[in-house]
Amino acid sequence: MTPFDYAALALFFLCWLGYDPLLKVLAHRTGTLNDDMAIVRRVWMTAMTHREMRLVDSQLMGHSINSASFFASTNLLLIAAVAGILFGGQSALEGFASVGAEPVPMPVLEAKLALILICLVRGLLDFIWALRQMNYTLALIGAAPEAHTEADRVALGEAATNLLNPALSAFSQGVRGYYFALAAAAWLFGSAWLAAGVAAAFCLLVWRQSASPAARAIRSARRLMEQ
Repeated sequence: MTPFDYAALALFFLCWLGYDPLLKVLAHRTGTLNDDMAIVRRVWMTAMTHREMRLVDSQLMGHSINSASFFASTNLLLIAAVAGILFGGQSALEGFASVGAEPVPMPVLEAKLALILICLVRGLLDFIWALRQMNYTLALIGAAPEAHTEADRVALGEAATNLLNPALSAFSQGVRGYYFALAAAAWLFGSAWLAAGVAAAFCLLVWRQSASPAARAIRSARRLMEQ
């Protein structure tokens, strides 16, 4: 690999590993979509404890589980495709290299495909963990007894929130893996493409978290709920 490849790869890991710390800084200063949604879900789980019939809550959780299942299934198909090329032998690699990727030695091509595979596998593990936690939350919603005091309702809502928020956080991390997998795929066309791809993915993710119309709308809703 060239020095430009190493520099672009260093930028990739810097953005990948530095994204969560940056979000925490932004959450303290201007707020982020994930941070605001954590409050919204806390209000939801507290409201759930006041309802005698929790069918709506169960249906909403079912939609979230279906979404995570869809992403996990798609992720698994992509992993199979990339792994099939990476571990399919010399002929598979040569056939893939002939479709337009930057001509590089086979070990470098394997490293590029391995980076895509790492991003996808990490995303799959996040989706699996999100699904498990969502199912735990769904069971807690179904098993939660009718609380007779406000303190009991708050405690039940807090317990459900402490399951749901990490579940949706893992789901967000899994979706984020797609962005970085696309950036990693850009490396197939050269180090400049990798640097541009990871910078674009990083900036897009930060913008959607802090300044997008969705982030502003959720921030306004959070303020109303906190009042």
